[in-house]
Formats: sequence, C-alpha cells, structure tokens
Amino acid sequence: MIYPYFFVVLLSQACAQTVDQSIKTPEKDPISTELIVPDLKIPWGFDFLPDGSLLITEKSGKLIHFKDGKKIEIKGLPEIKVLGQGGLMEVKLHPNFERNQWIYLSYSSPEGEGRGANTAIMRAKLEGNQLSNQKVLYKASPNTSKPYHFGSRIEFDDQGHLYFSVGDRGSRDENPQNVTRDGGKIYRILDDGSIPKDNPFINQKGAKTAIFSYGHRNPQGMAKHPTTGEIWVHEHGPRGGDELNIVKKGKNYGWPVITYGINYSGTKITDETSRPNMEQPVYYWVPSIAPSGLEIVSSNNYPDWKGNVLAGSLAFQYLERLVLENNKVTYREKLLDGMGRVRSVNQGPDGYIYVGIEGKGIFKLTPK
Repeated sequence: MIYPYFFVVLLSQACAQTVDQSIKTPEKDPISTELIVPDLKIPWGFDFLPDGSLLITEKSGKLIHFKDGKKIEIKGLPEIKVLGQGGLMEVKLHPNFERNQWIYLSYSSPEGEGRGANTAIMRAKLEGNQLSNQKVLYKASPNTSKPYHFGSRIEFDDQGHLYFSVGDRGSRDENPQNVTRDGGKIYRILDDGSIPKDNPFINQKGAKTAIFSYGHRNPQGMAKHPTTGEIWVHEHGPRGGDELNIVKKGKNYGWPVITYGINYSGTKITDETSRPNMEQPVYYWVPSIAPSGLEIVSSNNYPDWKGNVLAGSLAFQYLERLVLENNKVTYREKLLDGMGRVRSVNQGPDGYIYVGIEGKGIFKLTPK
C-alpha cells in the first residue's frame, strides 16, 4: 500500500542530521543501464548464485531462477499469504553457499496464532529447481489481517549472524517499544535459527530473545557496511521521517515515541524528535522517499562511489546516491530518475550494481 507523500519541514531538537532538500540531478547521466532480467512485476529481492545466475523473488509468491536468459520457477516454497505489502520478500544466499547450498527467504506466513499473516524466515537447500530441507527459523506472532509493514530484509555479518527485520505490522502503539512482542524490530539469530548467547534480551523475562534492536517502523533496506562490518538499515517513516540507521545491540530507535514524521492526515504523532535513551538516525528524509533496497558500494568499478549509500525510492521513482563523511551525508544525487519504483538494489559478485524496478525488471548499471 502506498500513501501520499508531501513536503514536511520539521525542526530537529537533537543532533540528527536534517534532510538536505537540494538533491542533485546530474547534467550528464554518469551511468548506462542494461536490462538483464525483463518482465518482472515486483522483484522484491534477488541474489547471485556462484555461476552468476540470479535467484529472484516476485512478491506474488514466485521464486525465479534466471539463467542463460531463461526464467525457471523454483518449486517447494512454503505457504505464502499475499496480503497488502506482504508476500514473498527477501532471498539471501548463505555466505558459504557453495559448500552448504543454503538459501534464506522472508515471506508473509499464515501459520500460527491468529488470522491473517506475519513475517517468517525460512532456510532451505537449493537442489536443482527444487527447495528441500525447509526449516522455519523464525515466525513473528501473532498473525494479523493488517496489510502493512512486514519488513523484511535479510543480511549476514562477518561473525555468522543472520539479521532480519519485521515491521511494526501497523500496530505502532503495541509492538515497537515492547520487547515481549514481535514487530518493529531488528532480529539476530545464527544460521540454523538458534539464538546467540550474547543477544541483548536473552535474560529478560518474557522478551523475544531473537531481538537485537527495537523501536523501528518498517525497515525495507539492510546492508553490511563493507569496511566496518556494521549492519545498516533504512526504514519507512510515516509522512516524512524515513530514516537511515546503524543497528546497535539492544538500542531503541524511538518509533513512535520520537519521529521526524507526522500522520498521513497531517496531525502530529508526537512533539518529540529526541530522547536521551533513544537513538538518532544517521540521516532522515523529509519528504519521505519511501525507501526500499539498500547497498553500500565497495566496488572498484565505481571509484567515485566507494563507501556511498544507494537507496531506492518507491514514492519518487529513482535511485538515490548518498555521499557520507564521518557518517554525515554531504551530498545527495538522483539517478535513474523516472524509470520506475526502485524496489531492490545489490552489488553483484562482478562488482556492478544491479537494480530491481517494478513492472520492468533488473537492470545493470555501468559507469560511462
């Protein structure tokens, strides 16, 4: 579900960097685009197999193997309930996929307590064009028929932890600030679904022990920083207040107690944009760009982009490049302007950036 986005100017009460309204559109396009995978509706996520072929999720519930110009549908998926923003979402290969053949999926699952669905993370082996050895590693609960804010991206860190996001599921007053409830969280588990012994809430009575950080709204971008190894996320704000955050153990990111956004109706959510015990974003967007897909460039193919953040915009239909110095945004640039709703962004093993655009497909970006 896409809401209207308007220009909203809010004054910061703390040290978060305010939005730079002067996003630049280059006079000469610095990149050329090549359509690699055509005719995709909503390519929610994709990842590269060792042979250079692609695994692609269609939100409608299809997992596609694209190889040698052909699309092959992978069989053996779990039951997926396509509900509003939910469906088949992320796909991520295990860092040691060549050895163990594990892939990881996030999807909206109807299994468990309550009507509707909630976000699930599953591990399976890819054997030919079939999934086998399926295991649900985490299932958020309870199910709800609300069609909003499933999350859900997946990323591995350098220590073998798997991170994933679950949005607040449209229950902002119940879920994000309560660690005994799922929703509005970043989670950390091991690759087999077990809970790391040093997770921050593992000894707190009643807490969901997989939680790593809380107070999030709807994170739909996640990437490991190529230099620091930190996990970065961006998340949808309401009307204004999309955020770029570095995920830190046990920290509270404030939603909905503090926010730089307002309700879609124009009314206030809160008068507060900061509290001493809540994290400030690295950056926030006003107006909301509706960010989806996140990558931090490490490739030598783009020497001027190394260390830059790439974020897709669903609302304004472009790819945004953010230049950071000491985790402060110093420059914003608009790429692929008007090409369509950018849903997913990844750097491939060949060092090139690939972008999934709704209603079109997956494009390769080559510097001119």
